[in-house]
Amino acid sequence: MTMAPPRLSRSTVAGYSLGSVGTGGFATLPGLVLAYYLTDTLAVPAAVASIVVFAPKALDVLVNPMIGSRSDADAARTGTRRRFLLLGALTLPVFFALTFAVPAGLSATAGCLWVGAAFILSAIAFSLFQVPYIALPAELTQDYHERSRLMSWRVALLGIAILLFGAGGPALRDLGGGGRPGYLTMGVVAGLLLGLGMLAAWSIAPRGRAIATADSSATHGFSDALAAARSSEPFRILLTTFALQALGVGAMLGAAQYVATYVLDSEGTVSILFAALVGPAVAVMPLWIRLVRAWGKQRAFLLASGLFLAADIALLGLLANHGPWVYGAVAVAGIGYAGMQMLPMSMLPDVITDHEERGDGAVRAGAFSGVWTAAETIGMALGPALVLLILAVTGFVSSSGDEVAEQSSAALTGIVLAFTAAPAVLVAVSILTLRRYRLAAEERNRGR
Repeated sequence: MTMAPPRLSRSTVAGYSLGSVGTGGFATLPGLVLAYYLTDTLAVPAAVASIVVFAPKALDVLVNPMIGSRSDADAARTGTRRRFLLLGALTLPVFFALTFAVPAGLSATAGCLWVGAAFILSAIAFSLFQVPYIALPAELTQDYHERSRLMSWRVALLGIAILLFGAGGPALRDLGGGGRPGYLTMGVVAGLLLGLGMLAAWSIAPRGRAIATADSSATHGFSDALAAARSSEPFRILLTTFALQALGVGAMLGAAQYVATYVLDSEGTVSILFAALVGPAVAVMPLWIRLVRAWGKQRAFLLASGLFLAADIALLGLLANHGPWVYGAVAVAGIGYAGMQMLPMSMLPDVITDHEERGDGAVRAGAFSGVWTAAETIGMALGPALVLLILAVTGFVSSSGDEVAEQSSAALTGIVLAFTAAPAVLVAVSILTLRRYRLAAEERNRGR
């Protein structure tokens, strides 16, 4: 009889979960405010702002798989990924603050260049942490259900982080006086919080020769990472599903501030929207854990995606009117969103372990996580860029300072469609891809 792997300690679960303060904050805050910062503070046209928002993160397509493979090489040599985690945790706060530190008096063009350069450096620093961080669960435990437990706590902390940064970021901006000074205050305080959360995850990472199966003779380059990812059909399917959903969620986040200002007629209601979306995450996490034990991860993931899709369709009602019902629909989306975050992240280490068992036994967790985070990052970056392109096509008018420009009915329709229809289409397609997911571990543990 095979003994079950030991349960993860509380300190390990807590430390790993706190890393979500860094990952959730960086994934949320730029998507929420960066486009708005460019168009409504720096007076950058929406079409140009879309390039500034997207181009820096597009580099992650090359950078993240390379970092993943280098992380595998470092793990093979030293048995740990701690150096990458620490470097990212120490450098991200600096570059994040600089992104929102455009000096007064610079032209819109110069402001674009400043933000673009700082955001590129921020994205690289984030990747140095994020890629090995995503690889850690495959090395912390081999148990199917312990990974769900680890990810449930991580996503619960992720929900708190998104609330903290999604609601607190704009609040810090306003407390700092709004405009450029307000964004600088937000950038400095948020950057420090990002770094502290990342350091907590660094503190529990395996040390020494903990990664016993690492293959120090393997090649560890960009092509090696892509080859490893291509060789696993379950990974390709799961990655496609997750990337489509990241793009959809990124669009919803990117459009939220515009919905608050121009549809709900109050810039501050963006904090309420975020609370409604992310607040259910902590409360419903035990439900998703029970569903995993009863149904397996794939079926639970399909349900979560379906709930999010249904809520998006309901929110199309914003084209007719708005009222308190909006926050109820967003809360339903939040229940689905919690599952859409926890479930694929607990499925990824299952896929990695399956690949290692079927292959040569060499560690490829970094290679897989590098490709994974590249797809996630570009999806989240494309979301706000997609919003800006929809706004540009529908005639959105940019403004500067405290001015709020009058928008045409076509522009208002564009804002609503970016917030609802775009995510709905993307999540609907992701459901079709998820139905093709097959993994031996899924069959063994379904309903166990």
